Amino acid sequence: MARAVAPRRTSRDDIPVARRARPERRRSGGGSGVWIACVLVFGGSLGTVLFGPSLLARLSPPSVVVEGIEETPSTDGRLLGHFPYPEASVTELVSVEPGIELHTDAASAFRALQQAAAADGVDLRLLSGYRSHALQKGIFFDVKSERNQTASERAKVSAPPGYSEHSTGFAMDLGDGDAPGTNLSQSFETTRAFRWLQDHAASYHFVLSFPPSNPQGVSYEPWHWRFEGSAEALRRFEPARQLAQTL
Repeated sequence: MARAVAPRRTSRDDIPVARRARPERRRSGGGSGVWIACVLVFGGSLGTVLFGPSLLARLSPPSVVVEGIEETPSTDGRLLGHFPYPEASVTELVSVEPGIELHTDAASAFRALQQAAAADGVDLRLLSGYRSHALQKGIFFDVKSERNQTASERAKVSAPPGYSEHSTGFAMDLGDGDAPGTNLSQSFETTRAFRWLQDHAASYHFVLSFPPSNPQGVSYEPWHWRFEGSAEALRRFEPARQLAQTL
């Protein structure tokens, strides 16, 4: 008499329960699962359309109204084209040049950048680094008054207090030691230092903040560079990066 043959188990059943990452669960309601997935996908797409513009603002500190400026922040948090930025804490800053501080991460990267430039015969100079909100307030309003500028005119060349990349400690103004007359001027783009930065700055995680025709509407500043080589720096500048990519 032939012996009965037991049904062959599936490959998953061949794995003892104790060895599985998770106990096997009985599946049911497959149709409802598909329906729920469709609802979630539709809801996510609708949310992106309705709330997408506000997501960029959440990546930066809450925007605030600045006393002395009639304009108010836009829906993405910008004031007169500038995104809001917090002040770096004292513990995050380090002196790089007399009277000039940078965030510790940016300082290390800048030293490496400067040394590499020097090896190529370029005298790269650090002109400005971290600025407190209080210092930025003086720079913005005092010069605005001296030049009889409106807030909108002044914001083309200087950020309102609370909205300057310099306050993070990750932004800096650079110059050419062999051409000091070009400091903080668009003529800096004619120097060896600027041409060297164009070719090598990205290797050290530095990017030009305000290139020609930038979407923030800020005047072209070939001397103003920011560090994006750490997770914190990337979070700080994500709204600006996203804006540049969408326009």
